[in-house]
Amino acid sequence: MDIAEELFKYNPWWEQSYSPLFKPRKRYLNILQKNLSNKDIVLITGLRRVGKTTIMKLFIAELLRQLEPKFILYVSPDAIPFEPFSISHILRAYRKVFQLSLEEKVYLFFDEVAFRPRIHQELKNLYDRENVKVFASSSSASILNDTKALLTGRARTMEVMPLDFEEFLTFKDLKPRRSEHYLLESYFEKYMQIGGMPEYVITEDISYLENLVEGIIYKDIIVQHGLRDVSGIKDMMRLIMERSGKQISINKMAKVMGVSPDTVRRYLEYFRQTFLIYTIERCGKLNERLRAPKKIYAADMGIRNYFTSFRDKGAVFENLVYLKIKNQRPCYVYQNGLELDFYFDGTLLEVKYERELEGKQEAFFQQYPAKRKIQIRTVQDYLDLKV
Repeated sequence: MDIAEELFKYNPWWEQSYSPLFKPRKRYLNILQKNLSNKDIVLITGLRRVGKTTIMKLFIAELLRQLEPKFILYVSPDAIPFEPFSISHILRAYRKVFQLSLEEKVYLFFDEVAFRPRIHQELKNLYDRENVKVFASSSSASILNDTKALLTGRARTMEVMPLDFEEFLTFKDLKPRRSEHYLLESYFEKYMQIGGMPEYVITEDISYLENLVEGIIYKDIIVQHGLRDVSGIKDMMRLIMERSGKQISINKMAKVMGVSPDTVRRYLEYFRQTFLIYTIERCGKLNERLRAPKKIYAADMGIRNYFTSFRDKGAVFENLVYLKIKNQRPCYVYQNGLELDFYFDGTLLEVKYERELEGKQEAFFQQYPAKRKIQIRTVQDYLDLKV
């Protein structure tokens, strides 16, 4: 096989102008641009089909305004043409195509590397021995665990999330004014229903969502971990999505599923590694954080609603608030049978979709020591929330 010929197929900008017709996600492009001048490897992580490849190609288009095309290489190392070859072999073949010396800096984009054997060692070797800037994407958080061993001090991570509400409006070509509350509320309810997976937002083709979910379950979980209980994984996923925003008991889930607590823990970790779910701990001292039940939130409302149907808008609304504040690493408050949703950096948030706090919970909210206290009840409250 002629590897050079395959490289040309993956890098059309070597032979012609390149203008990908994708809607931009500027905050991620800005992050990549800010990291362009340092030597660190940039790991682009996130849920399958959340837009990592698109962002890479949009960034390549930006780079083409700054660099000659020959200095940019994009490959998917797991693709059949490249699977037999090491990263270093691919790089040598690329340099040979353009007669590039080792002193000439090149920009490498490796798409979906998580399950490639020895990828961390290969990336480390590039960092240590080559004049390169590396961007690599992964749909599995397992790459981050292994990164700590081999790439400490050599890598930075950028997680790509499903579309936020502002991006959702952009992808839908909707431009309501902030004063048009009735339109915003209607569009937000649609956002609550279909979520933020870019292609699904554009097409609303349920078969796309079905294929996405099946791909995550089979390719990223069943195959990678050598599992056989496909129905068990799906049942666990459905149960988790129905419990999003609630405290979860490992033992109770194990009884419901008819499996061991260790199996539940293992499945939860698989879901976390594929960016399907996030967990938060109870506020408190370390031993309480470790012992107390965690709360689970879904990464995308479209996927959540695929398993549960679109009901319990309050849970969906709370989930969206969590996604907005996720980077603040919130915990939840629980005392004497009373719960408050989120606390971080002196800020207390309680989410009640179109409802008021009442009785003991209202008193608990008012008495809790926090510098800033916010109740989020409406779409406008959500839009006004700044973190």
